[in-house]
Amino acid sequence: MSQEVYRQLLEVMKKRGGEYSGMDLPEFFAMVEEMFTPQEAEVNNALPRGPVTAKDLAGQMGKDEREIEAILETMANKGLCMAFKVDQTNYYQGARFMPGILEFQFMPGKITERDKKMARLIHAYEKAYDQKTDRVKGAFPTARVITVDTLVKAGNQVHTYDQVQSIIDKSDPISVTTCFCRHAAVLREEDIHGMPNDTCMQFGPSAQFSIERLGGRKVTKQEAIEVLKRSEEAGLIHMSQNTTEDIGFICNCDRWHCFTVKNVLAKPKPGLYFNSGFEPHFDADLCTACGTCIDRCPPEALTLGDQDIPVVNLDRCFGCAVCATGCPTEAIAMANKPGFPAPPKDGKALKEALKMGQS
Repeated sequence: MSQEVYRQLLEVMKKRGGEYSGMDLPEFFAMVEEMFTPQEAEVNNALPRGPVTAKDLAGQMGKDEREIEAILETMANKGLCMAFKVDQTNYYQGARFMPGILEFQFMPGKITERDKKMARLIHAYEKAYDQKTDRVKGAFPTARVITVDTLVKAGNQVHTYDQVQSIIDKSDPISVTTCFCRHAAVLREEDIHGMPNDTCMQFGPSAQFSIERLGGRKVTKQEAIEVLKRSEEAGLIHMSQNTTEDIGFICNCDRWHCFTVKNVLAKPKPGLYFNSGFEPHFDADLCTACGTCIDRCPPEALTLGDQDIPVVNLDRCFGCAVCATGCPTEAIAMANKPGFPAPPKDGKALKEALKMGQS
């Protein structure tokens, strides 16, 4: 029974899609057998992609409502499904591995022996999955960089979706959780290069879920801005889903552990796939050729040119402004990247772009 339910879970996670969806590997089964009890796996396999009550799910499964509700509550608190409340009624929803379950495991920031074991098992599965996946092949990007808009050169166009302040202003509630990528690295006893860890940010329903179930910290709009400023000072990249609306999160990513950044850097021209629509411009009169921007650049897109002025390789540049935020003489400003297209409007438009295989 237990082995069969995990085989069924493989097929369910394949259908849900997303990054690291089900793949028939020994590492997959080692991971899910630790992650889900057989009873939780059975409930996961029955969960639809849309919201459902415990009563309705129990009816579909032919099970006792109280039994199913108890399992769903445990799963939601373990980050194995989504949960939210409407008019005092709890609804539950199946989740993908990523974005979703794999991230939820480490957002609470706990350090237990089980957390350490899960970090190793998830990492082993991701590594085995990557070995079977062509990361070089292009596809329409699901994530985008958000530049530091305060450093955009005067006279350049800055859309609302380019401004982290505008995302924060219209969001309620807002939560901050532990960076799942870096925390997983901590659990594996890897170096996170002194980067801050409490930097993942969620908005609206996603924030409510993280606050109620994943140990998320509810923050004010001012506190959210302070998290973003601290991330910028550390040299982290603002990243979110590749849409102009319905933005549910902002991650602040490093070059060493963030799965999105690492996968993008595997491509021959990462800057053409993962970008903000801006590029750095250098003021020769202010630049002292100190090399700070070169050291900070996440995709290693900068070199020192013949005139002791940094030169940017736009095939690699993300337009993240990490170079500009660290410049001690303020010699770098961001400018619009010519011909850069606007992101899709929302999740539906993004799905259509993915189907069309645009690049």
